[in-house]
Amino acid sequence: MNHQIVPLAPGLYFVATPIGTARDITLRALDVLASADVIAAEDTRSLRRLMEIHGVPLGGRRLLSYHDHSGGGARARLLAALAAGQSVAYASEAGMPLIADPGYDLGRAAAEAGFMVTAAPGPSAALTALVLAGLPTDAFFFAGFLPSQAAARRARAEELREVPGTLVFYESPKRIAACLADLGAVLGGDREAVMCRELTKKFEEVRRGTLASLAGDLSGAAPKGEIVLLVDRARSETVSETDIESDLLAALETQSVRDAAEIVARAHGQPRRRIYQMALKLAKD
Repeated sequence: MNHQIVPLAPGLYFVATPIGTARDITLRALDVLASADVIAAEDTRSLRRLMEIHGVPLGGRRLLSYHDHSGGGARARLLAALAAGQSVAYASEAGMPLIADPGYDLGRAAAEAGFMVTAAPGPSAALTALVLAGLPTDAFFFAGFLPSQAAARRARAEELREVPGTLVFYESPKRIAACLADLGAVLGGDREAVMCRELTKKFEEVRRGTLASLAGDLSGAAPKGEIVLLVDRARSETVSETDIESDLLAALETQSVRDAAEIVARAHGQPRRRIYQMALKLAKD
């Protein structure tokens, strides 16, 4: 396959790569990889293989390694390339760079130095899991990897207890059962949860249940592959219509109908559409 060689303005281009299936890469991402003066990668072997699959020649260009352990030296070389007026493409091993992957220090340094920073967006394990899970997506909190030690993991879960949105975690197969058990102990074993495994790959699996039931299912042999764990938001106790109307009336004194409904719906864990209809009625009355 021939990819378009496009003139790229000098700057840093973050390139999303597939989280599983190689064909999930975008055409623009391939064009950037085909056209950039310098290419850097978290894992040079996996990116080289991806480029070979899609027929993107490296030619005489440099392919530099940049990851959490490459230190400031690699970052300095990439910033020097930007200072020389070159275009630099950076790709993490899988998914969007910076989403639980390296690149933050590079992007921040490039932006602070006044260089253009942009992205060729694409696959993300967190967003793919959100789409498949069936949990609310109007608000979510990406928490990355939880601490490996149980005490620290439970302390972090306590901090996330009242987040008004779906919680999204990345977790290793070896720790997923313990993670589910600890989350259940802190957040409540009856909270709905979804485990997404090997997304876009041959053995993709989406397993739904409660934190307690999933922990029980996985208490034996550890599953294999990359895992995204999603946990439903905290749900308010049963609230009366009178309390909701009272809160809506108070909110409507300073907020628009839409904003008042949004605030009250989130506060009580209620469907926004229903609360919005109540707010409309109260505003007319």
